Amino acid sequence: MSVSATSHLPFGSPDPERIRDRLPFLIRRNLVLRGVRAFLEARGCMEVETPCAVPAPGEEVHLLPFQTMRETPDGQHQTLFLHTSPEFAMKRIVAATGLPLFQFARVWRNGEASATHAPEFTMLEWYRPGMALSGLMDETEALLKAVLPPTLCRNACTLDLSLPFERLSIEDAFRRHAGVDLLPTEGQAQALADAAHCTLRDGETWEDLFFRLLLERIEPAIGQTRPTFLTHWPASQAALARKDPTDPRVALRFELYAAGMELANAFEELTDAVEQRQRFSHDRAIRQSLYPTRATWPMDEKLLAALPHMPPCSGIALGFDRLVMLACGAPRIQDVLWIQD
Repeated sequence: MSVSATSHLPFGSPDPERIRDRLPFLIRRNLVLRGVRAFLEARGCMEVETPCAVPAPGEEVHLLPFQTMRETPDGQHQTLFLHTSPEFAMKRIVAATGLPLFQFARVWRNGEASATHAPEFTMLEWYRPGMALSGLMDETEALLKAVLPPTLCRNACTLDLSLPFERLSIEDAFRRHAGVDLLPTEGQAQALADAAHCTLRDGETWEDLFFRLLLERIEPAIGQTRPTFLTHWPASQAALARKDPTDPRVALRFELYAAGMELANAFEELTDAVEQRQRFSHDRAIRQSLYPTRATWPMDEKLLAALPHMPPCSGIALGFDRLVMLACGAPRIQDVLWIQD
């Protein structure tokens, strides 16, 4: 099916015109959704649904959740948040059942808006008990090849999906595209700046500079002719991933890039509740320091209680709207959303 938009009408255009203008993209959205669901179900994954309004929306330092309030029949009130990911709830189900799971989840991240960001969007997450990160890369590659055209053009990039996807460690990516031996500098901002031959900005931490170099030098150089798995992230960027037992300097984590977009973020999951609590506490302290006026929430004790019961598992969060953008060549995430209010 050939897909092209007839025009990009201004945001103030009447709804019927705006929706009709995007209808080819929206039809392709439905086809991709059906293809993903069929792919995962054929591989034994069970589709689940988890609550959107939760007491703990996530622990990523820089994400700003939407806040709401639950009122009980007896007049009591409880602060809730629209989740930024269904990750915590899905891991509790994996811990309870040991089943492979997937979900098309509506998620919310306040303050985000760009050609590839929307404050409300669809996240495809799936979890694979018993699967190592390399197996999840195999499965993710097979999924994209099953639901996308064999050749894609976007942002002056032409992707050939018949080629094997590139697998590139962060360490090798920084050495190749930034001329930096990254891991020995971890935690030392000036050492990283010196290695990268750049000026350290006022107040810039090692993590800040790491992400600046990732954005400026690494991301523009990868995923241009075939998608790239960027693997083995520095241990400080582990989030909810296990550290590599063969090299504790890195975490068993990958991100997937294609045609200038980050598509997915994946972990070989950490099941040590003590270590996860320490990481959450560390992230909370940083968030409170950076954003002291933002709302706080209790730590997700149900997740921490469930982690020791989780089997070895890998999980992935993939931006479904961005996948649709690739499938139909849409330049903006707004082009693949049914309603934009």
